[in-house]
Amino acid sequence: MIQLDIFSDPICPWCYIGKANLDRALADIPDHPFNIRWLPFMLNPAMPADGMDRREYLEGKFGGQEGAVQAYLPVHQHAEAAGLEIHLDKITRTPNTVDAHRLIHWSAMEGTQTAVVSKMFRAYFVEGRDISDHEVLADIADECAMDASVVLRLLKSDEDRREIVERDAAARGMGINSVPTFIVAGQHAVPGAQPPELWAKVIEEIRNGPVETA
Repeated sequence: MIQLDIFSDPICPWCYIGKANLDRALADIPDHPFNIRWLPFMLNPAMPADGMDRREYLEGKFGGQEGAVQAYLPVHQHAEAAGLEIHLDKITRTPNTVDAHRLIHWSAMEGTQTAVVSKMFRAYFVEGRDISDHEVLADIADECAMDASVVLRLLKSDEDRREIVERDAAARGMGINSVPTFIVAGQHAVPGAQPPELWAKVIEEIRNGPVETA
């Protein structure tokens, strides 16, 4: 198997779209060679623990309401092209994602990581839920056959919080400054929400010889 590391943040719309495109490619290649691992990257590492009002955050980031609208037009277009349901109007707060990343980290130990990531994207982008809320995260864990009571207990502690922060810093140290970023076989970076056709090409190259990706 070939390791495919995906640096992602569950509040990143391009990560949501990128996962959907990868899923479409892999659905057409059921014997694909990838062992997938989701790794943390925080779009907003300095985000307050209780998050921010989403409109205030976006207008500050993109220079006002019009800038925010223009920045998200391609998101809507690409989400529609990927066949994704997305309801950005339901999102009222931009959360701190440290705890969401902790849950994703723990889910890897139980073999449910991709399922948890999928549920988290849906909770945020479709249902507009606050994925920094411990009860929301426990619900996601329960839906993925994890023990919600254990997850709640861990979330109330500082378990693995430092590791998430250090992994985020390590990703930046590697030169990753945007997500999604896919690392194939520990060597080859595939940045951005690439179309399914790109993944089909990568898999073909893996099967035929050395991988050559941007």
